Amino acid sequence: MDASNALLMTLGVATLLTSWVLLLTVAWKEDYAWGLFSLLLPPVGYFYGLFRLDKAGQTLLVALIGWTLVYFGL
Repeated sequence: MDASNALLMTLGVATLLTSWVLLLTVAWKEDYAWGLFSLLLPPVGYFYGLFRLDKAGQTLLVALIGWTLVYFGL
């Protein structure tokens, strides 16, 4: 693995972690149950974000950037 690939992969994973934390805060503000489900089952939290684009749209954009960085880091 090149140093540039490792950097892209690390930045991508850090961005995904940041998006998950942002999604947790949005979900906890919306409802206790959504926050708990998002904490225990992260894919459920992202489905919540898809259904509530008005509140979690920016969080999903950050996650998309993270997945793009991970893809280019492969």
